[in-house]
Amino acid sequence: MKDFVKKLFLALGQLFSYLFPSTLVAGWEWMRTLVYTGYERRKFRRFGANSLIDCRASSLVGLQYIEVGERTTFGQQLMLTAWYRDENKGQKPRIVIGDGCCFGVRNHITAFREIVIGSNVLTGSNVLITDNSHGAFTPSDLALPPRKRALTTKGGVVIGDNVWIGSNVCIMSGVRIGDGAVIAANSVVTKDVPARSMVAGVPARVVKQHS
Repeated sequence: MKDFVKKLFLALGQLFSYLFPSTLVAGWEWMRTLVYTGYERRKFRRFGANSLIDCRASSLVGLQYIEVGERTTFGQQLMLTAWYRDENKGQKPRIVIGDGCCFGVRNHITAFREIVIGSNVLTGSNVLITDNSHGAFTPSDLALPPRKRALTTKGGVVIGDNVWIGSNVCIMSGVRIGDGAVIAANSVVTKDVPARSMVAGVPARVVKQHS
Protein backbone atom coordinates (compact mmCIF):
# COMPACT_ATOMS: atom_id res chain seq x y z
CA MET A 1 0.00 0.00 0.00
CA LYS A 2 2.81 2.38 0.92
CA ASP A 3 4.61 1.73 -2.37
CA PHE A 4 1.38 2.25 -4.31
CA VAL A 5 0.74 5.64 -2.67
CA LYS A 6 4.35 6.67 -3.33
CA LYS A 7 4.09 5.75 -7.01
CA LEU A 8 0.73 7.52 -7.26
CA PHE A 9 2.09 10.81 -5.96
CA LEU A 10 5.18 10.56 -8.14
CA ALA A 11 2.92 10.07 -11.15
CA LEU A 12 0.80 13.06 -10.11
CA GLY A 13 3.93 15.17 -9.80
CA GLN A 14 5.02 14.16 -13.29
CA LEU A 15 1.54 14.95 -14.64
CA PHE A 16 1.60 18.40 -13.01
CA SER A 17 4.95 19.10 -14.64
CA TYR A 18 3.19 18.85 -18.02
CA LEU A 19 0.06 20.76 -16.98
CA PHE A 20 1.76 23.59 -15.09
CA PRO A 21 4.93 25.16 -16.52
CA SER A 22 7.78 25.98 -14.14
CA THR A 23 7.14 29.71 -14.60
CA LEU A 24 3.63 29.28 -13.21
CA VAL A 25 4.94 27.35 -10.19
CA ALA A 26 7.59 30.02 -9.60
CA GLY A 27 4.89 32.67 -9.77
CA TRP A 28 2.85 30.82 -7.18
CA GLU A 29 5.88 30.58 -4.86
CA TRP A 30 6.48 34.31 -5.33
CA MET A 31 2.88 35.11 -4.37
CA ARG A 32 3.13 32.88 -1.29
CA THR A 33 6.26 34.76 -0.21
CA LEU A 34 4.54 38.12 -0.65
CA VAL A 35 1.53 37.04 1.41
CA TYR A 36 3.71 35.53 4.13
CA THR A 37 5.90 38.64 4.32
CA GLY A 38 2.83 40.86 4.50
CA TYR A 39 1.52 38.80 7.40
CA GLU A 40 4.77 38.95 9.42
CA ARG A 41 6.11 42.43 8.63
CA ARG A 42 3.75 44.34 10.94
CA LYS A 43 5.28 42.52 13.93
CA PHE A 44 8.77 44.00 13.34
CA ARG A 45 9.99 47.22 14.90
CA ARG A 46 10.79 48.26 11.34
CA PHE A 47 10.60 46.33 8.07
CA GLY A 48 11.78 48.21 4.98
CA ALA A 49 10.19 48.44 1.56
CA ASN A 50 10.76 45.55 -0.88
CA SER A 51 12.22 43.28 1.81
CA LEU A 52 10.97 39.67 1.82
CA ILE A 53 10.88 36.56 4.00
CA ASP A 54 10.69 33.40 1.92
CA CYS A 55 7.78 31.23 3.01
CA ARG A 56 8.10 29.73 5.57
CA ALA A 57 10.36 30.69 8.51
CA SER A 58 11.26 28.10 11.14
CA SER A 59 11.22 30.52 14.08
CA LEU A 60 10.49 34.24 14.43
CA VAL A 61 10.75 35.50 18.03
CA GLY A 62 10.90 39.01 19.49
CA LEU A 63 10.25 40.76 16.19
CA GLN A 64 9.36 43.95 18.08
CA TYR A 65 13.10 44.28 18.79
CA ILE A 66 14.22 43.74 15.18
CA GLU A 67 14.75 46.32 12.42
CA VAL A 68 15.21 45.36 8.76
CA GLY A 69 16.20 47.77 6.01
CA GLU A 70 15.00 47.95 2.41
CA ARG A 71 15.48 45.31 -0.32
CA THR A 72 16.69 42.66 2.13
CA THR A 73 15.67 39.04 1.58
CA PHE A 74 15.66 36.00 3.84
CA GLY A 75 15.72 32.41 2.55
CA GLN A 76 13.54 29.52 3.64
CA GLN A 77 13.62 28.06 7.17
CA LEU A 78 14.87 31.30 8.68
CA MET A 79 15.43 31.46 12.45
CA LEU A 80 15.40 35.11 13.54
CA THR A 81 15.16 35.53 17.32
CA ALA A 82 15.64 38.31 19.86
CA TRP A 83 15.36 37.06 23.45
CA TYR A 84 14.09 39.21 26.30
CA ARG A 85 14.38 37.29 29.57
CA ASP A 86 15.05 37.90 33.26
CA GLU A 87 18.80 37.73 32.68
CA ASN A 88 18.53 40.72 30.32
CA LYS A 89 18.19 42.83 33.51
CA GLY A 90 15.91 45.30 31.79
CA GLN A 91 18.09 45.76 28.70
CA LYS A 92 16.05 44.97 25.63
CA PRO A 93 17.68 42.93 22.84
CA ARG A 94 18.28 44.57 19.48
CA ILE A 95 18.86 43.29 15.95
CA VAL A 96 19.44 45.82 13.17
CA ILE A 97 19.89 44.68 9.56
CA GLY A 98 20.75 47.09 6.73
CA ASP A 99 19.63 47.51 3.13
CA GLY A 100 20.16 45.12 0.23
CA CYS A 101 21.18 42.07 2.25
CA CYS A 102 20.55 38.51 1.06
CA PHE A 103 20.45 35.71 3.63
CA GLY A 104 20.54 32.12 2.39
CA VAL A 105 18.40 29.19 3.47
CA ARG A 106 18.48 27.93 7.06
CA ASN A 107 20.16 31.04 8.46
CA HIS A 108 19.95 31.53 12.23
CA ILE A 109 20.36 35.05 13.65
CA THR A 110 19.84 35.22 17.42
CA ALA A 111 20.44 38.06 19.87
CA PHE A 112 20.39 38.42 23.63
CA ARG A 113 22.03 41.87 23.62
CA GLU A 114 22.73 43.32 20.15
CA ILE A 115 23.53 42.30 16.59
CA VAL A 116 24.09 44.99 13.95
CA ILE A 117 24.48 43.90 10.31
CA GLY A 118 25.37 46.44 7.63
CA SER A 119 24.13 46.78 4.07
CA ASN A 120 24.69 44.48 1.07
CA VAL A 121 25.71 41.50 3.19
CA LEU A 122 25.42 38.13 1.44
CA THR A 123 25.37 34.73 3.14
CA GLY A 124 25.35 31.12 2.06
CA SER A 125 23.21 28.44 3.69
CA ASN A 126 23.28 27.22 7.31
CA VAL A 127 24.85 30.37 8.74
CA LEU A 128 24.70 31.10 12.48
CA ILE A 129 25.14 34.65 13.82
CA THR A 130 24.79 34.78 17.61
CA ASP A 131 25.69 37.01 20.53
CA ASN A 132 24.77 34.44 23.19
CA SER A 133 25.18 30.92 24.49
CA HIS A 134 23.36 28.69 26.98
CA GLY A 135 25.20 29.16 30.26
CA ALA A 136 28.85 29.42 31.24
CA PHE A 137 31.38 26.58 31.38
CA THR A 138 31.11 26.17 35.14
CA PRO A 139 30.31 23.10 37.27
CA SER A 140 27.01 24.64 38.42
CA ASP A 141 25.84 25.37 34.89
CA LEU A 142 27.02 22.02 33.54
CA ALA A 143 24.83 20.30 36.14
CA LEU A 144 21.74 21.88 34.53
CA PRO A 145 20.04 20.88 31.28
CA PRO A 146 21.28 23.34 28.59
CA ARG A 147 17.78 24.79 28.04
CA LYS A 148 17.56 25.75 31.73
CA ARG A 149 20.87 27.61 31.83
CA ALA A 150 20.77 31.41 31.78
CA LEU A 151 21.85 33.04 28.54
CA THR A 152 25.35 34.53 28.62
CA THR A 153 27.21 36.77 26.21
CA LYS A 154 30.73 38.04 25.49
CA GLY A 155 29.30 41.11 23.77
CA GLY A 156 27.36 42.11 20.71
CA VAL A 157 28.12 41.32 17.07
CA VAL A 158 28.80 43.98 14.43
CA ILE A 159 29.08 43.07 10.73
CA GLY A 160 30.03 45.80 8.27
CA ASP A 161 28.89 46.53 4.72
CA ASN A 162 29.56 44.34 1.66
CA VAL A 163 30.53 41.29 3.71
CA TRP A 164 30.33 37.82 2.13
CA ILE A 165 29.70 34.95 4.56
CA GLY A 166 30.05 31.42 3.15
CA SER A 167 27.93 28.39 3.98
CA ASN A 168 28.09 26.67 7.37
CA VAL A 169 29.76 29.65 9.06
CA CYS A 170 29.33 30.39 12.78
CA ILE A 171 29.87 33.97 13.97
CA MET A 172 30.09 34.06 17.75
CA SER A 173 29.50 36.76 20.35
CA GLY A 174 31.80 39.74 20.85
CA VAL A 175 32.93 39.80 17.21
CA ARG A 176 33.29 42.78 14.85
CA ILE A 177 33.65 42.13 11.11
CA GLY A 178 34.93 44.97 8.96
CA ASP A 179 33.59 46.21 5.62
CA GLY A 180 34.26 44.04 2.58
CA ALA A 181 35.43 41.01 4.57
CA VAL A 182 35.05 37.45 3.25
CA ILE A 183 34.32 34.58 5.64
CA ALA A 184 35.21 31.25 4.06
CA ALA A 185 32.77 28.34 4.25
CA ASN A 186 32.80 26.19 7.42
CA SER A 187 34.62 28.85 9.46
CA VAL A 188 33.96 29.62 13.13
CA VAL A 189 34.60 33.31 13.83
CA THR A 190 35.56 34.00 17.45
CA LYS A 191 37.70 37.14 17.02
CA ASP A 192 37.45 40.45 15.14
CA VAL A 193 37.91 40.35 11.36
CA PRO A 194 39.69 43.31 9.71
CA ALA A 195 38.06 45.11 6.78
CA ARG A 196 38.89 43.80 3.29
CA SER A 197 40.32 40.57 4.64
CA MET A 198 39.55 36.89 4.10
CA VAL A 199 39.39 34.54 7.07
CA ALA A 200 39.08 30.76 7.17
CA GLY A 201 39.27 27.89 9.61
CA VAL A 202 38.23 26.83 13.10
CA PRO A 203 38.85 29.20 14.72
CA ALA A 204 38.95 31.57 11.74
CA ARG A 205 42.24 33.30 10.93
CA VAL A 206 43.24 35.87 8.33
CA VAL A 207 44.54 34.20 5.14
CA LYS A 208 44.48 37.22 2.81
CA GLN A 209 44.10 40.96 3.22
CA HIS A 210 44.01 44.08 1.06
CA SER A 211 45.15 47.44 2.34
